[in-house]
Amino acid sequence: MTDPDMQANHDPSHLISEPMKKRSCRLHPLTPHWPSVALAGAALFLLGACSRRADAPPNRVVAVVSTVRMNLANTMTLQAEFEPYQDILVHGKVSGYVSLIRVDIGDRLKVGDLIATIEVPELSDQLASAAASQRHAQAEHAIAHLNSTRLQGVNLSQPALVAQQDLDDATSKDAATEAALAQAKAEADRYAALMDYTRITAPFAGVVTKRFVDTGSLIQAGTASNSEPIVELAEDDLLRLRFPVPEAETPLIRKGEDVQIIVDALHRNFTGKIVRDAGAIDRSTRTMVTEVDVPNSDGLLKVGMYASIVLTLEDAKRVLAVPLQALSRGDHPSVAVVDAAGIVQEREVSVGMRTADMAEIRSGLNEGDRVVVSDRGGLRAGDSVNASETKPLTQE
Repeated sequence: MTDPDMQANHDPSHLISEPMKKRSCRLHPLTPHWPSVALAGAALFLLGACSRRADAPPNRVVAVVSTVRMNLANTMTLQAEFEPYQDILVHGKVSGYVSLIRVDIGDRLKVGDLIATIEVPELSDQLASAAASQRHAQAEHAIAHLNSTRLQGVNLSQPALVAQQDLDDATSKDAATEAALAQAKAEADRYAALMDYTRITAPFAGVVTKRFVDTGSLIQAGTASNSEPIVELAEDDLLRLRFPVPEAETPLIRKGEDVQIIVDALHRNFTGKIVRDAGAIDRSTRTMVTEVDVPNSDGLLKVGMYASIVLTLEDAKRVLAVPLQALSRGDHPSVAVVDAAGIVQEREVSVGMRTADMAEIRSGLNEGDRVVVSDRGGLRAGDSVNASETKPLTQE
């Protein structure tokens, strides 16, 4: 068994030719003898060594965010201005001289507080004359009524004693003097009311925002075309916040709807409710005036201040949402989802409401799915990636 040919067949070294030492991949055929298994293993090892490629590049890193449920809203910001709940120019009812002015700008008044007194000397005389006329008419009516009553009594006791003409005259005079008394009383009451108008009082609680006259000023009655007001009075413990709503958004205005109010001058935000609207479109601006009542008992808000109204156009509560950059473009949007093994999946989704930065997902995703929010260029389904979780979405 020392045949050199047999030794050659049992020696696997003859399978590795000199060219193989130069990393050639050409292999000699294997003989079907005893060392077949060992020779096959060596051949596979050499084949793997020959086909070995350079090391593969590391997996691509993509930014992902986990989907959550949140409240979404589309809003519109409108500019508004605070106005008094009531604002009037206080005029005098009668003409005369201002004998006393009790208030100045910034003074706060209660209902009935005295603002000014007007001196009208001739009015006092007219009132005195009207009062005297009333007393005279009252005396004449008393005599006429007494005479009529007596004659009627006599006629009842002695029917033929008093002429019917005398009875009729007495009754008519009684009625005439009664009417004259009523007229005199009305005239006296009119002058008394005019005298009351010489005292100018506050019709409602508010603050004096302007003063137009001083002591000694001559003012005309408020019914005159050249009349000058005494003061301007504004109710500011309750303010109207007025803002114009564009025509396209007017169907969304509902009384009782909450709005966010931002007052930059005070660095203050608060919530108000729509209480009224004009109910018609202003043809010049194509907007509808809408109002929010704002309590201001502390006087912090000032008439004329500007505010921003954040009006909710549509909203969705507790919906699944993803950032807009996670969606592909086109009529059939999709998202790239990275599973737990780091493999990319592409899923078509049904999109609902969109806001400035988020989109509602109605179908195609589950809560907690990791969606790619970085550049998806060159990324394909089935790719293996390293997912880098970005800042979590705010869950509400």
